[in-house]
Amino acid sequence: MIRVVGLGPGTPESVPASALEAVAGASPVLAPALDAGLLAALGVAPEPLGPLADCPGDATIVAPDAAAHRIARALPGAETLPSREALRARAIGAEVAALAEVGLRLRRDCPWDREQTAATIVSHTIEEAFEVADAVASGGAGLAGEIGDLLFQSVFLAQLLEEDGTADLASVARGQADKLVSRHPHVYGDAVAESAGGVREIWERRKREERSDGGDAVRAELFYDLPAGLSALAYATKTQKRAAAAGFEFPDVASALAKLDEEAAELREDPGVRELGDVLFAAVGAARAVGADPELALRASAQRFRGRVERAVELAAAAGEDFETLTPGRQLRWYEEARG
Repeated sequence: MIRVVGLGPGTPESVPASALEAVAGASPVLAPALDAGLLAALGVAPEPLGPLADCPGDATIVAPDAAAHRIARALPGAETLPSREALRARAIGAEVAALAEVGLRLRRDCPWDREQTAATIVSHTIEEAFEVADAVASGGAGLAGEIGDLLFQSVFLAQLLEEDGTADLASVARGQADKLVSRHPHVYGDAVAESAGGVREIWERRKREERSDGGDAVRAELFYDLPAGLSALAYATKTQKRAAAAGFEFPDVASALAKLDEEAAELREDPGVRELGDVLFAAVGAARAVGADPELALRASAQRFRGRVERAVELAAAAGEDFETLTPGRQLRWYEEARG
């Protein structure tokens, strides 16, 4: 059987004793290109690792944790040391640590990065978050890269906290893990949640308890800490979620759609900003009722609309017509054809 052995983060002094024991006496031992110091620590001279499809069935493959994890993922039937779960955790730690080192180096050596503060960076963070949303709305194309961009924003902001002596990436990650464990007592404790709605109820209750004033009374405000800077769509969604945590929400999809119909009828009777706002707010409720995120749903619709208009322009051009100079009715004809 093929055995994949993780050598730690990649430095000679951090090679686990269990990895050295696994390599001693093993044959053949294969490895990707390794640092000279790591090779010396191994005490053996591995053969070069070629295509995994050509790997002997009884080989031992050694590599730093991150590379070993990638190799193990490509060889689902292989044995690993440590276990696959432990190797995954070590690989994540190594790769995130490498990203943090990039952030530290940029902060030290790049003139632009040296000048940044949390206030100047946060606009980029928001932009990257929206690009993640766009990738999701587009069906996931490029999502890994966009998540990476957003991850680095968190790494860089944590670096700024470390420089201030406030926190660092490790404490930020630990705090988030502790918070998630606390808010999932149905996973990490004895609480019971048999549905997604039950999970949301536990989540919101725990959040209110965390914001208690330290006495016996838990803050009763439902709409605590609603950031004023949220977009209107995000603000409406978060407001409805807070109300739902107290049980104030539509009992089913039909009720939510009926409310949307009601508001649309009122808009037809009295066109205006107030009634339009009510329609949009009811649409958010309808989205939540059908289990859709309003932001992603709207982005997907906007992207479909854009694609259809672009296709309509192409169709018109192929017919010798300039889309921008056409009458609205003619433009609509091409749009409907673009919809297919």
